[in-house]
Amino acid sequence: MGRLTGRLFVFFTTLLISFIAYSSQIFVIWPWYGREFSVELLQLLVPFNVLVGLLFWNYRLCIITDPGTVPPTWRPDVNDEDGYEVKKLTRGPRYCRTCENYKPPRAHHCRQCKRCVLRMDHHCPWVNNCVGHFNYGHFIRFLFYVDVACSYHLVMLVNRVIGSATYWDEPSGRELIFLVLNFATCIPVLLSVGIFSLYHFYSLLGNSTTIEGWEKDKVATLVRRGRIREIKFPYNLGVRRNIEAVLGPRPLLWCCPTVPPGNGLKYPLAGGDDSSGEEWPPKDPDVYVYPDEDPNHRFELPASPWTYENGSYNPDLQPTTTRRRKAAGTTADGPYAAVPPYHPDYGRETYPVYSEEEDDDDNDDNVYNHGRPREFVRSGSEGYEVRPIDREAMLRRYVEDRTTEPGRYQLYVPDPPSEPESGAEDFDEVVPLAEKLERWRATSA
Repeated sequence: MGRLTGRLFVFFTTLLISFIAYSSQIFVIWPWYGREFSVELLQLLVPFNVLVGLLFWNYRLCIITDPGTVPPTWRPDVNDEDGYEVKKLTRGPRYCRTCENYKPPRAHHCRQCKRCVLRMDHHCPWVNNCVGHFNYGHFIRFLFYVDVACSYHLVMLVNRVIGSATYWDEPSGRELIFLVLNFATCIPVLLSVGIFSLYHFYSLLGNSTTIEGWEKDKVATLVRRGRIREIKFPYNLGVRRNIEAVLGPRPLLWCCPTVPPGNGLKYPLAGGDDSSGEEWPPKDPDVYVYPDEDPNHRFELPASPWTYENGSYNPDLQPTTTRRRKAAGTTADGPYAAVPPYHPDYGRETYPVYSEEEDDDDNDDNVYNHGRPREFVRSGSEGYEVRPIDREAMLRRYVEDRTTEPGRYQLYVPDPPSEPESGAEDFDEVVPLAEKLERWRATSA
């Protein structure tokens, strides 16, 4: 994310919070109380503005506080009693190739910030900053105050609606417009941020980050499939100590901005952990581990592209025109080698002698017509040559074969038309009706 785009996200978030916080007070609550200061008005708005102020304070700290960066001179203490995090492949200390520096426990490289962040949780575009060790507490408090302030805001608006319906104090047109706008903006914010807050409150109680939550899900899947045994998360110290590791040791100051304990380079481990000595996250035993790259290795092309196993040639490999090579021998067109050009024996004066005992099929293939060899159909990687098929003729033969099968269909054969019998009735049928009428009138007269 670019610098300008991040600032636009921050500006939009600040504008949205300001609209929800102050438009409701100016255009809804203030007219509702008659546009006059009173004790009831102060009792309603002072707590709300305190929540809004704490919200803006923690939001500003999330933006300007550095989440923590790995010092360039930091090196892992390999003699530490608690051990140190290692890479899955080399079993050595974690190392960031992008930053070209070692990584402490729970640190990860952020592609947006282009640096390694201590106890990285995620990169938040709404604060234009990474959420890490030194600003994760501010981020938790920011989410908490957003939930509380939005809930308080909705309670005020609902009371305004109930008051208009109970005391016949209908809002004006401007009040109605801002009521609808505040409901339309506050409810989606409360739902989205509320769900997001529940996840982070759950992570806070377990002393895990978003990245570590994904790792715990993968470990649970491997345990469920029986690939590894169950391993306890090493940084889960208990609910009370987990909260103190982020918000500080004093519960009365958990809602106030404070500096988190520690320097972000080392974290205490859970006591009595039965998974001591195991790496986190545990690796999947079924995954192939690639060996380390040899820095002195130089790739060289082989002398011949036709290799077999350890660089030799396949002795069973034969060309597609083997039969023709066997039968032709030496002809006017020249000698035909019995081996392909890439075989070691190709080009020598003596060729392997084949047995003359061939099957009937082979003898048929070796027949010559009038001194000319039989034309072979191309096969192998080039495909097969086939004659074009007349689909209409194929369909006609198929229909004829199916219909002439005895007992499959009952064919209807119409009777031939019968010949008319000779006589007067046949003659009357031929005489027109008008002529018959004239004859009847003549005989009646």
